[in-house]
Amino acid sequence: MIPDPRVYLVDDAPELRRALGRLLALEGLQVSAFASAEEFLAAPPLTQPACLVLDVELPGLDGLALQERLGPRPALPIVFLTGKGDIPMSVRAMKAGAVDFLTKPVEAEALLGAVRAALERSAACVAEERARAELCVRLAQLTAREREVLEHVLAGRLNKQIAAALGIGEHTVKVHRGRAMEKLALDSVAELARLADRLGLEPAR
Repeated sequence: MIPDPRVYLVDDAPELRRALGRLLALEGLQVSAFASAEEFLAAPPLTQPACLVLDVELPGLDGLALQERLGPRPALPIVFLTGKGDIPMSVRAMKAGAVDFLTKPVEAEALLGAVRAALERSAACVAEERARAELCVRLAQLTAREREVLEHVLAGRLNKQIAAALGIGEHTVKVHRGRAMEKLALDSVAELARLADRLGLEPAR
């Protein structure tokens, strides 16, 4: 179950906004509806798994222009709705990362299926972002020497080699290494390597 899923609905037709809002609410989803792209852009930023159900034909900034304005935003997948879409338009939207491109009048199951897929994608992205942020906090807790020792560990060096490279005792290397691994909640060099890959931590040269 995705915690607190939210659907942002942007369509300039009041009747459709109300109808789709009711449909999504019946699925237990929180819905925030907007009449224009500009109105949506003025809303507070999302903090939970969410998706954007977006009409292509909008007054002012249209749906495709809004997608371009938002840029790559994996945590906010887009499901497009259109009354007169064509193949080039749908290809453009999908290449830019849209989950689906549905034609009005949209069938309830088609829309709900697309929204569920979008929310699953968003939830995975939000979870990854939160995990990465937590790892960054842990990494920031390392002292300069602890980080330096880990960079040498990543380079595949033994404690004896690290001690020689840094001009410190081998026992001191072991202490710094142990404290750093404890702060990062890591049990092995393999886990350290995976963390380094996620955070862009480079091995010592």
